[in-house]
Amino acid sequence: MAITQPAMREAARQPEMRPANPRFSSGPCAKPPAFDLSKLADAPLGRSHRAAIGKAKLKAAIEETRDILGIPADYKIGIVPASDTGAFEMAMWNLLGERPVEMLAWESFGAGWVTNVVKQLKLDAAVKTADYGEIVDLAGVDFDRDVCFTWNGTTSGVRVPNGDVIPANRAGLTLCDATSAAFAMDLPWDKLDVTTFSWQKVLGGEAAHGMLILSPRAVARLESYTPAWPLPKIFRLTKGGKLIDGIFTGATINTPSMLCVEDYLLALDWARSVGGLDGMIARADANTAAVTDFVAAHDWIEFLAVDPATRSNTSVCLKFADARIVDGAAFAKAVAKRLEQEEIALDIGAYRDAPAGLRIWCGSTVETSDIAAMLPWLAWAFEAEIEALSEAA
Repeated sequence: MAITQPAMREAARQPEMRPANPRFSSGPCAKPPAFDLSKLADAPLGRSHRAAIGKAKLKAAIEETRDILGIPADYKIGIVPASDTGAFEMAMWNLLGERPVEMLAWESFGAGWVTNVVKQLKLDAAVKTADYGEIVDLAGVDFDRDVCFTWNGTTSGVRVPNGDVIPANRAGLTLCDATSAAFAMDLPWDKLDVTTFSWQKVLGGEAAHGMLILSPRAVARLESYTPAWPLPKIFRLTKGGKLIDGIFTGATINTPSMLCVEDYLLALDWARSVGGLDGMIARADANTAAVTDFVAAHDWIEFLAVDPATRSNTSVCLKFADARIVDGAAFAKAVAKRLEQEEIALDIGAYRDAPAGLRIWCGSTVETSDIAAMLPWLAWAFEAEIEALSEAA
């Protein structure tokens, strides 16, 4: 039913409650609620990362990650340069080429990995893609090939529902970019041979450092296969045919920021304080549930993800569904701008390569109370923009 002009003016009144924290960016993401700069005072600034204190901090970051995520004891965990991008590219450059490859992509970052493999490594890979909001037919994937995929599409809000389709007796390796999934989703470690993520997503850590997690099968490949292309020093994981084990005990390839390491340790402590992995998942689920209820109550907005079973609980992507909107991109930008100007929601515009809409980070560091306070403002911004369109007509 069409909204009358008086009703639009009523709907466009600003809500009284405001979010305590307006940061809903999908990366870097909101800091943990307990964050305070003073809590980083123990960072060994001005000290070598190879000094005993530096190595101890790095090793603690690795082992706390293992413990909270439930990563098996025989998996290797390393801190590597260049965030999740560096970690995943390191894995592809070292491991791919030994057997056929299958690339899966349903959003921009997965598409980027396809470009790397097909155009840079020049491998004759089988490529399966899906449009934004959808996912490829996972049942049709050949896991006797090496398979590369994102667990959660950060720019599409579409995630793998579970690891059931990945066979235990697969011949190939699974390479999983889990950067907006780790700590908010239950990852099946027995189905993942390489997993990467960055600190700046679900834990709200600082940028530039990546985590590289290798199964024993991935380590065996590294020690038995030498790729045909040269590897820069920053990518090398083996020496003399053996894994450089120091990378996975705190002896990083290059110099890490000890301030960022301290910040990551603080975030891990906070994660443990809210119930560890189960608590982190519950927080993200509660945030997403609030958005789901809002979408159900408003017919002018929809999830970008088509199937509820594959909807992300971290990078929640929305699109406007109102016939009065002619220019979807301009309308979404205007709504996001209104919310930013009011300091209600910062950085919630859709990713530049994604369909027009909004992207609200619902990861574990976000408080559900802030989501609940922000959503009425989203309705206000929508009605205000609809009213502006009506007045301009």
